[in-house]
Amino acid sequence: MNKRIAVIVMLLITILSGCWGAEEPERMLYIHGLGVDYKDGKYEVYAQIIDFSTTANTEQAPNNEVQAEVGHATGDTMDEAIFELYHTMDQKAFWGFLSYIIFSEEALKNANVNPVIDTLTRYRETRYQIWVYGTKEPIEDLLLITPIINKAIMLSQLGDPKNSYVQESFIKPVNLRMLIIGLNEPNHEMPIPFVSISNKWKSEEGPKDATSYSGVGVLSPNEFKGFIPAKKVRGLQWMSNETKRGEITVKIESSEEIFITVVVDKIKVKVEPIVRKEEVTFDIDVSMNAQVSDFEGNVTNDEIRKKVVKEVKKEIKDTYEEALKNDIDIYRLSEHVYRKNLKEWKKIQKDGKVELTEDSIRNLTVKINRFKSERKSYKETIKK
Repeated sequence: MNKRIAVIVMLLITILSGCWGAEEPERMLYIHGLGVDYKDGKYEVYAQIIDFSTTANTEQAPNNEVQAEVGHATGDTMDEAIFELYHTMDQKAFWGFLSYIIFSEEALKNANVNPVIDTLTRYRETRYQIWVYGTKEPIEDLLLITPIINKAIMLSQLGDPKNSYVQESFIKPVNLRMLIIGLNEPNHEMPIPFVSISNKWKSEEGPKDATSYSGVGVLSPNEFKGFIPAKKVRGLQWMSNETKRGEITVKIESSEEIFITVVVDKIKVKVEPIVRKEEVTFDIDVSMNAQVSDFEGNVTNDEIRKKVVKEVKKEIKDTYEEALKNDIDIYRLSEHVYRKNLKEWKKIQKDGKVELTEDSIRNLTVKINRFKSERKSYKETIKK
């Protein structure tokens, strides 16, 4: 009897020891990037499938290996388009590694991002750390771009934007979590990076496409409020405590025109709202450190400092005024009233925003706390 029980137990252990519900990794397709377009009243979905065999053990992908393929499908809803895409897949798609999503400008204008966000956030495999972008370019072309020097595609600028942001904080990356918070809280507007295709790189095989930031698009819960190009959005980096490092180039007018590039970091921004009756104005203080290494001619510390302060002020005002053309509170000034003076904010707000004009910034102060050079002298190394 005991032997029979032992045999039965052994058989049960053998049968139950396998993971019946486990998926075999080699029998799955991994979605890394997603594109959403909107044409003729229908959603157009682009899914970037990556090959993990080229990224699992190394940062460098094998030469001549295809790192990604892009599928395309159309539907009346986001879900229908995705299921149409499933019809063409050989294996099950896994969404747990989805790193970024790109919206076309038409999708942002016509389809509203809410259905897409709902689809992604309510699915158990996806995360809130998915990076969000907009574009005016063909989405399929963007999804097929591989990193410079054939680095693994998981390390691309779209999939891993924080890496390059530390070195040059021109436009802040935005993920789903940040977007949802920004749209749910005053001022109920949120800028997202716009990306384009750059042809500034070449290899021995010819031109090499790369992605580049072309500006920001601003969303509200109900509409796309507009696009601000890169040359007009530079002030945004000087109004964020999260900016790691940036550059500003100034012109020194002496006997001849001299251009000097200054590296800026340690940015601290303080915004103080002043509410009087139903009018609100703002005092803004921006402090930073600056470092100069690239210069020509004989210039002084004070000359450069004054020019940097003047140029930073100009860029902050230019971005603010450009945004006002589309009724955009680009610096989220309404939120500062909401956080610091809730009672007054309730009286003057409309749909979460306070009324802004070109004169709403009462005082703008820019201060350089520490100014240093990588050299001991501002004189040129080689005399002309």
